[in-house]
Amino acid sequence: MCGIVGIVGNEYVNQELYDALTVLQHRGQDAAGIVTCHNGTFNQRKGNGLVRDVFHTRHMRDLHGTMGIGHVRYPTAGSSSPALAQPFYVNSPYGIALAHNGNLTNATELSRELFQSDLRHLNTESDSEVLLNVFAHELQTLGKLVPGPDDIFDAVRSVHRRCKGSYAVVAMIANYGLIGFRDPHGIRPIVYGKRETPAGTEYMFASESVALDVLGFKLIGDVEPGQAIYIDMRGRLHSRQCADAPVLSPCIFEHVYFARPDSIMDGVSVYKARLRQGEKLAEKILQEQPDHDIDVIIPIPDSSRVAAQAMAQRLGVKFREGLVKNRYIGRTFIMPGQNQRKKSVRQKLNAIGLEFQGKNVMLVDDSIVRGTTCRQIIEMAREAGANKVYFASAAPPVRYPNVYGIDMPSVEELVAHNRTEAEVAQLIGADWLVYQNLDDLVASSAEGSPKIKMFDCAVFDGKYVTGDVDASYLQRIADERSDASKARRDAAGSSGGADAVIGLHNNIA
Repeated sequence: MCGIVGIVGNEYVNQELYDALTVLQHRGQDAAGIVTCHNGTFNQRKGNGLVRDVFHTRHMRDLHGTMGIGHVRYPTAGSSSPALAQPFYVNSPYGIALAHNGNLTNATELSRELFQSDLRHLNTESDSEVLLNVFAHELQTLGKLVPGPDDIFDAVRSVHRRCKGSYAVVAMIANYGLIGFRDPHGIRPIVYGKRETPAGTEYMFASESVALDVLGFKLIGDVEPGQAIYIDMRGRLHSRQCADAPVLSPCIFEHVYFARPDSIMDGVSVYKARLRQGEKLAEKILQEQPDHDIDVIIPIPDSSRVAAQAMAQRLGVKFREGLVKNRYIGRTFIMPGQNQRKKSVRQKLNAIGLEFQGKNVMLVDDSIVRGTTCRQIIEMAREAGANKVYFASAAPPVRYPNVYGIDMPSVEELVAHNRTEAEVAQLIGADWLVYQNLDDLVASSAEGSPKIKMFDCAVFDGKYVTGDVDASYLQRIADERSDASKARRDAAGSSGGADAVIGLHNNIA
């Protein structure tokens, strides 16, 4: 999962790109990057780390330009090498920089095509670099010295024809403009908006609407599945549907975990969707345990808080903040290596003993993936004096890997894979475990937007909406994503240093 942003403004956009990336930091904490364009020259800064650590005043001063794109990353496969930080860049044609959120399921085949047929060189194993080179090749084959909107849309149409999987993209063509486009299933989110200034209209793309809100842009809407939107250097907006049969199938895990609650995606308020998740969980508890003895409901911060509040209200049970979070520790779901995750849970959360002592506590989390975090939190609750510890997941059991841009572990590392709910409860140490029903989860999101007819729920039901995922592909990503495999790659790449700085056209010292 990553965060992307792009702005075409009337003044320098470096600070606003920085501010947008800080708002999207929850989508990726591994690396960050910005590329701006000034008089046909790209200026770039990117490196490993949080936005605040990658960009210092001396870097910001060199990011000249009224047009730019930015990216925050966490790795979906492979190591955390600085070379994999985005945006990526190619010189030909025109000069193109691109930032991508998602995952191409046919990246291996495309890499071979790019080398053997398109005669293009790839520097990394990143599927984002593959996507950039496909787009660049298709634009180059048109043979236009000055590309117009029709040429750009034709290139995007060819990208849809060749690329499979998920992709939300912002790309910048030197001297010409900014493009935002989305795969024909709309799996990963991207929205756009505008802002009126005395100097004219400015446009912005972002992964989530909250980034537009913070910068004062008015949300126009989502980039639709298969659609491309092009903003030229004169601030004129051009749009076209570039896919033959687009079907909106957004990833429902965005509503469960990744997106901020103050975002709106495909017309769905993430906050309202999480409220409905909590209400439906409460209904399930009342059906299965009408005489429950829950004394207090405590969320595991932060993404489960909204669902837990709605759940407590519906059950008529006290809601308490019994766990305090250290906000300077990264998300344990994202951290590579089981040992690092185990260590970080104790550093990240601390229990308020008075809220647990002698009580039957219902802990609420957004989901259960490996089971490592919730098992340790349940232990903390017992150590704090809880009488009984129940556990509720706002999402159904995660039993299958994600192939569309979420770095879920190999299937053998998913605690719910090939296990019953009772077996999972025993493994994590809960006195009782309740999962959300998949139908209820879908209904929680679908109620917010009638235009969505289906969601990507593959992590719960194993049904991959792109139709090209088979057993051999799943085995390959399982091999790539296992903790042991990641540890070997990280060890091999550790000599590369903690930061990568690329100065295009010698514009960054």
